[in-house]
Amino acid sequence: MTDWSLVFLGVIAAATLIMALIQIGLIVVAAGAARKAQLAVEKAQAALATAQQTITSVHEEIRPLIVRANAIAGEASKTAALATAQAQKVDHLVTTLASRIEETSALVQQAIVTPAREGIAIVAAIRATLGALRAGADWRRRTSRAEEEDPLFIG
Repeated sequence: MTDWSLVFLGVIAAATLIMALIQIGLIVVAAGAARKAQLAVEKAQAALATAQQTITSVHEEIRPLIVRANAIAGEASKTAALATAQAQKVDHLVTTLASRIEETSALVQQAIVTPAREGIAIVAAIRATLGALRAGADWRRRTSRAEEEDPLFIG
């Protein structure tokens, strides 16, 4: 073997040693990173478990509120339906009342106003008759006075 073969053999041995050391270093770093990742995963799992417990407790606390809100909404719906029905009844009542008032006023007008007009017409006829009778009496008086005054006229 020559010197050069020994040098190359030494270089190969040194390179193999360096590669082995680098691989061991990478394994150590990877193991540390794996431990850190494992710790992070455990912390995340703990946080998720806590979050899940919190969500479950909130869900259990909210469930009665949701049930109560649904009951209130159902009651509000029933109340609105009743109010609508009552409003329709009131509208029907007002419409019926208005038509009956119109009918009653027409009957009152026929029963009171028409006979009153006729009565007023009769009273006017009586007045006219009395006025005519008085006018006739006044005319007779005038005629008799004129006849009395005629002979006295010196003309």
